[in-house]
Amino acid sequence: MLQAMNTGHEGSLTTVHANSPRDALARIENMVSMANLNIPERAIRHQIANAVHAVVQVARLSDGSRKIITVSEVTGMEGDMIALRDIFVFDRSGIDENGKVRGVFHSTGHPPHFADRLATAGCRLSPALFESRMEV
Repeated sequence: MLQAMNTGHEGSLTTVHANSPRDALARIENMVSMANLNIPERAIRHQIANAVHAVVQVARLSDGSRKIITVSEVTGMEGDMIALRDIFVFDRSGIDENGKVRGVFHSTGHPPHFADRLATAGCRLSPALFESRMEV
């Protein structure tokens, strides 16, 4: 999967089971390491940082519903670590009278660096999107 994502072809999508966006990237790194390809750890991380632009975390909440709880952007490498920045997050505020998890899905105010690439492909993101809040 990682090799395919680094071939220069635009548009890849995959899933991985993890507890957070950072854990998802670490899990991908671990899976590559388990393939016994003898690739240095830093090289694996560099390939991940170049191939993965965003991590969307979906979680099953205590009421059984599934919600997107984090959308993070991979911003590159900072030293030996893959750098992440949250773009959207879901903050739980409680449980309503029907037992449903409630909260606010909101922007962190940071448009992703890849927004220009999306615009070039015909998908323009409104700046207002990165100032939004939605109660759910």
